[in-house]
Amino acid sequence: MNIIVAVDQSWAIGYQGDLLVHIPEDMKYFKKMTIGHPVIMGRKTFESLPNKKPLKDRINIVLTKDENFYADDICICKNIEEVLDLSSIKEAFVIGGEQIYNLFLPYCTKAYITKIYKKFVADKYFPGFNSMWKIIYESEIFETEENIKYQYIDLIMEHKP
Repeated sequence: MNIIVAVDQSWAIGYQGDLLVHIPEDMKYFKKMTIGHPVIMGRKTFESLPNKKPLKDRINIVLTKDENFYADDICICKNIEEVLDLSSIKEAFVIGGEQIYNLFLPYCTKAYITKIYKKFVADKYFPGFNSMWKIIYESEIFETEENIKYQYIDLIMEHKP
């Protein structure tokens, strides 16, 4: 399983139900990386998607405890075991939010991080990585038209505990 996330300098990922910043090139990168793969998210992340619609050309798996939650064209799971039982999960991407990253980080072996070199006001954070994770790729540092610098960093889990 994979993780894909954009974080600021403090490992923040969101504020009041939205991303910290919208970087068009990073949105294209996210689509390129996840297209054709299942994506795992929480209900709040799903509800933050444009028009509350599933991401196209991906199996959308939503983990929620809300018994009344329903949306067309998604796979709804009530617990982590249901998600892990899905046969397509091996190449899935965990896409958030904070609780989902915390739940699934121990099951992931690859991480695709967009590191944003700025600190934002935030209320949601990524848990970070321990010493078993190793950087295998760092892109050059890019800059948006708004002078926000960011970089793509790929990590792998070297040793599963």
